[in-house]
Amino acid sequence: MTSAPNASSSSSSPSVSGVFWVTPLLGATLTTMCVLGVTGNLYTLAIMRSATLRRAGSMYVFILNLATADLLYLGTIPFVVCTYFAHDWFFGEMGCRVLLSLDLLTMHASVFVLVAMSLERYRAVAAPFRARRSSARGHWIMAMGIWIAAFILTLPMMVMIRLREGRPGTVGLVKRICFPTWTPEAFKAYLTALFVTSMLLPGLLMVGLYFGLAKHYWAAQSNLNRGSSSSVRRRRLKHKVVGMIFCIVVAYWACFLPFWGWQMAKMFSSESLRSLSPAAHTYVNFFVTCLTYGNSCINPLLYTLLTRNYRDYLAQRSQSSGSSRVDQGSA
Repeated sequence: MTSAPNASSSSSSPSVSGVFWVTPLLGATLTTMCVLGVTGNLYTLAIMRSATLRRAGSMYVFILNLATADLLYLGTIPFVVCTYFAHDWFFGEMGCRVLLSLDLLTMHASVFVLVAMSLERYRAVAAPFRARRSSARGHWIMAMGIWIAAFILTLPMMVMIRLREGRPGTVGLVKRICFPTWTPEAFKAYLTALFVTSMLLPGLLMVGLYFGLAKHYWAAQSNLNRGSSSSVRRRRLKHKVVGMIFCIVVAYWACFLPFWGWQMAKMFSSESLRSLSPAAHTYVNFFVTCLTYGNSCINPLLYTLLTRNYRDYLAQRSQSSGSSRVDQGSA
């Protein structure tokens, strides 16, 4: 859905307002993001082949699915850029259904995986013994359930969208756009439901989880200096892992909340936006489009830092458990 409203609006706005530089700049920006994002996420998948991370279970599964969702989302950029430049849709009705729904699918899959990661980290702190008993098979089943839930939420858009032909232009050309066949009220209700499922409810849930994590860490902070140096280092590495997951969550909010705010404003406060010029609408569409794709570009950097901290934490935990077994054997 990120592509659909923005592509259609930007195809007319520059010509109307005379801002001819917007389309080339947007195309160059999105193309650069596509190259950087795809390279970064492929690098993430490459470093995830580490045997240590494969044995880590949940973190391996979650980051693998996040990087896959980012790659799928970035894969829509060439089609969006082509539409911006041509001011037409060349990919048929099936292209409308698949490409313009893919961002909804990956957006929900990403945020659901982030919720699962936050929940897993909370369990690791609040109930560590119970968390350690979870199996890799259970994590893969959870990931499969996440993608199925994301697909179900996206299915109405896939079913209801159609390819519509506009009126012939001055040179006789007929422009085609992807257009939902909903009534305005039904489409407004559907987009509101998507906002709730992709931003509001996951956001409230993650705020609650991180508030609980903060309480646990605050209670454990008083005992931090009482343990051995290895336990202190292990706790600090665990804090870094949770901090990096929190950064990924914040990056998601920062990149997608402006887009959703703009969509909600256009639906529920369209009268207040009429004072904006066509050029201003074009600039805002340009900004929110680049911001959503930018999330998939900065994520690989955050994933890399997260896996590095988590690998250090696993090594420290393994070293500490090995030392304790040696000490018990000596005793």
